[in-house]
Amino acid sequence: MQSNDARMLLRCALPTAAAGAVAAVTGGVLAGGQGVIGAVFGAVIVILFMGIGLAVLQHTAKNFPHLFQAMGLMLYTTQLLLLAVVLAVFKNTTLFDTKVFAFTLLGTTLVWIAAQAYAHMKAKILYVEPDSPAERKPAAQGPKS
Repeated sequence: MQSNDARMLLRCALPTAAAGAVAAVTGGVLAGGQGVIGAVFGAVIVILFMGIGLAVLQHTAKNFPHLFQAMGLMLYTTQLLLLAVVLAVFKNTTLFDTKVFAFTLLGTTLVWIAAQAYAHMKAKILYVEPDSPAERKPAAQGPKS
């Protein structure tokens, strides 16, 4: 992973972890210990799913730039569907509070997406590869007589 990829991951994961901490405190106040467990579990799942997705998207951008947009759309759709599957699987669990878990999934997903959009806007990513000085050819200086 290159340094700009790690920086993008860090700029997305930190606000999401902070939102997960806020959700854990709120879940602890509203639902007790099971609320804290549900919020922490929800935040960890979002950070894992979205972090893996960001790594896959960065890999695709470097190796298959022509597939980047389609891969991004497919990836986000798949991530949201997987989060819905996780919600369905843990629908009737007694390990944690499911409402706190669901709201944490929703909230931290939105925080991740907003943080990723902000980090991408602030990143200085070249969209055109500059030529090296050795590859440049001298331009014609006008008509030759």
